[in-house]
Amino acid sequence: MNTSAYKQEWFGNVRGDVLSGIVVALALIPEAIAFSIIAGVDPMVGLYASFCIAIVISFVGGRPGMISAATGAMALVMVDLVKDHGLNYLLAATILTGLLQILLGVLKIGKLMKFIPKPVMTGFVNSLAILIFTAQLTHFVGETWIMYVMTAVSLAIIYLFPRITKLIPSPLVAIIFMTIVAVTTGLRYVRLGIWGN
Repeated sequence: MNTSAYKQEWFGNVRGDVLSGIVVALALIPEAIAFSIIAGVDPMVGLYASFCIAIVISFVGGRPGMISAATGAMALVMVDLVKDHGLNYLLAATILTGLLQILLGVLKIGKLMKFIPKPVMTGFVNSLAILIFTAQLTHFVGETWIMYVMTAVSLAIIYLFPRITKLIPSPLVAIIFMTIVAVTTGLRYVRLGIWGN
């Protein structure tokens, strides 16, 4: 690949890449902490892992702009593994998963995905969403109305802001706005970080 091709690949869409990077970075922090809690490990483990995954995939990923991060599917599967065998087995399972993914990529197994019926994929995603939602329900118990209001406002921004403009990603606007509200108003709310202490 020549110099101009490298330049186009890495700097062809700087504005979009920077915006998407900011969104992913800001969204990845609470996501990594939440999935760590689901998996039963210290939130710092999730934060370090997500950082390492993002750096590695940016260089070895198959496509420009590819991003990879912690997923609810893996977090749910790892709950029993961590509970029964500890954190060391989680590291071993993660490395094995990566090696299997590389092997599947080399063998071009991704082409077979087109044979999986859409209802199967839809059912998988929906069941995953239900499992993640039910795993989080315990953290809603006993919370004040402030948390519910902040959640509702965040969702409203995400779904309504694109009607005003699509130049800035609505999740980024929601994260920045709600962070400013939380910091400046002095509202009492539970921070995800306390579960790492």
